[in-house]
Amino acid sequence: MKRTFLACCIGLLLASLASAATTPEPSSTVREIHVALDGKDDNPGTRTAPLRTVQRGAELAQPGDSVTVHAGIYRERVNPQRGGLSDTQRIVFQAAPGEKVEIRGSEPVSAWERVEGQGNVWKTVVPNAFFNGFNPYADEIKGHWFTSKGRKHHTGAVYIDGEWLIEAASLEDLFKEPEASAKPVGGYLFNLAWFAIGAGTEAKRIPAATHSASAGVQPAKLAAAAGVEGDGLGWIEDGDWARYDNLPLDGATKLSFRVSSASSGGVLEARADSPGGKLLGSIQVKPTGDWGKWATLEMPLNPVVGAQSLCLRFRRTPVPGAVDLLWFAQVEKENTTIWAQFGDSSPPAHLVEINVRQTVFYPDKPGRNFITVRGFGLRHAATPWAPPTFEQIGLIGPHWSKGWIIENNEISHSTCSGISLGKYNDSGDAASEATAEGYVDAINRAIVYGWDGKTVGHHMVRENRISLCEQAGIVGSLGAVFSTVANNVIHDIHVRQLFGGLEQAGIKFHGAIDVEIVGNVIRRSNGFGIWLDWMAQGTRVSRNIFLENGNDLFMEVNHGPFVVDNNVFLSTGCSILSISRGGAYLHNWIGGRIDMHEFNPRLTALPQIVCLQRRKRVDADGWKAHF
Repeated sequence: MKRTFLACCIGLLLASLASAATTPEPSSTVREIHVALDGKDDNPGTRTAPLRTVQRGAELAQPGDSVTVHAGIYRERVNPQRGGLSDTQRIVFQAAPGEKVEIRGSEPVSAWERVEGQGNVWKTVVPNAFFNGFNPYADEIKGHWFTSKGRKHHTGAVYIDGEWLIEAASLEDLFKEPEASAKPVGGYLFNLAWFAIGAGTEAKRIPAATHSASAGVQPAKLAAAAGVEGDGLGWIEDGDWARYDNLPLDGATKLSFRVSSASSGGVLEARADSPGGKLLGSIQVKPTGDWGKWATLEMPLNPVVGAQSLCLRFRRTPVPGAVDLLWFAQVEKENTTIWAQFGDSSPPAHLVEINVRQTVFYPDKPGRNFITVRGFGLRHAATPWAPPTFEQIGLIGPHWSKGWIIENNEISHSTCSGISLGKYNDSGDAASEATAEGYVDAINRAIVYGWDGKTVGHHMVRENRISLCEQAGIVGSLGAVFSTVANNVIHDIHVRQLFGGLEQAGIKFHGAIDVEIVGNVIRRSNGFGIWLDWMAQGTRVSRNIFLENGNDLFMEVNHGPFVVDNNVFLSTGCSILSISRGGAYLHNWIGGRIDMHEFNPRLTALPQIVCLQRRKRVDADGWKAHF
């Protein structure tokens, strides 16, 4: 306890010294700085002589100032150079009233040439200098609790008229005919308890979890309920697969499968040797009505000679008439070559954009407090995977600061996360491990770095529309404390499911202490609608609407107290999954199932956060620590 108390005191001292060193002086004259596409950055920033870039406005703005941005698309990363002093002396960035303003992390590319003999595939060669030191096409997605599904992924993206294409696993895949699109309906595909070579009761049943290799799938205790001993496969997503070696398939004419699905189902393919191997057969898995309601399906099998490795590949049901267009990139010393499919059209007929920036609105250093971002379209960011043990960079975020307001924005097309209220970067990140102990280590470092109410949190995220983020709509490890997330619409999160992991949700917070999540609509988030992991204490989840999600709410290893009240859970999967204690669930409308599990006794850092919890509200600026 003495060490914990001492660490907290040292942390507060360091935070106060850092704050004193970086606190900006108040502006003697509050002003409105204007930015417009016809402006110049050497202008004074008045309405009649505006600046050209939002970044130049950020460099000039002092506490109390506002930066008003006029209509158009601005292609830049905004890196605020300072913050405000208090809730009443903010720096405000806002779209001009009634004007449509977008800030994008992409750039248009028009110099495309057709690849001869390869259908409607085009390519462009981009000098690496174009990326200004950060090349998303060389930036591989990886990190703690990330699953690659057996291939490489990059933070780059290609957009045709604002819609993003899918990164191909290889250049050879790009030259194949485009596959039918499998637009997501929401949720996991189906469970697979067992399969058998042949049909009928005499066919030997093979538990689905006894595979030799796999990608994406997870074992589940469901095979016994379906009539066989051993684990099956659950939480199956589009693109997952499992391989089974040395099966006696010689002369077999059919396979049998025991499946269940409370979602829209999917397609089960049998392939020789690998996910891209010869197709031996396929069947449509239709909804059975519940994850615990089972059906046995038979798949006709093309002739096979001798023992074979059988690969089961799981896919969403294709949408008739739609295709998934692909892109692929190769990075060399001087240039990056990008290939893309254009379907039945060609580049000159479209606006084609590519990711060039990691983020759109994000300070490069912590401690830039009391900033408001209001009324923008914020799109196209090459964001990295954001586990709780590393710096979490979103398309927009405060970067370990205090008192931000993010409101009335449209945030979309982030490779990983939309809004980040998360962790900073420190020297211990690289040596940390993807374990409970590794995260406790990160928490201890954060306490020394200033994880307290004077330094971080107290954010307001409200009335935004957040979509098309492949990890999380809103993510935050530790930095979301004392915040409110209210009246947002969050939809189509982790819908492509090209990669997997344990961080995908509409809202994913670690350490959601004294956080309110109220009045949000969360729809089509594959994974979970809301996932509160570790240390949800003094937390309220209220008046939210969940629908068409993989699962709605996951409360994982929290000590409480927390309250879940007056929510509407409409997804057909799991409405509430809890591995926590100290929670009260009141007046909710529940359309799916409830899974309550015994609290996991692993170390979740309750002793380490005592100093953070001992505080009371003493003034309008927020929470003050008292020891």
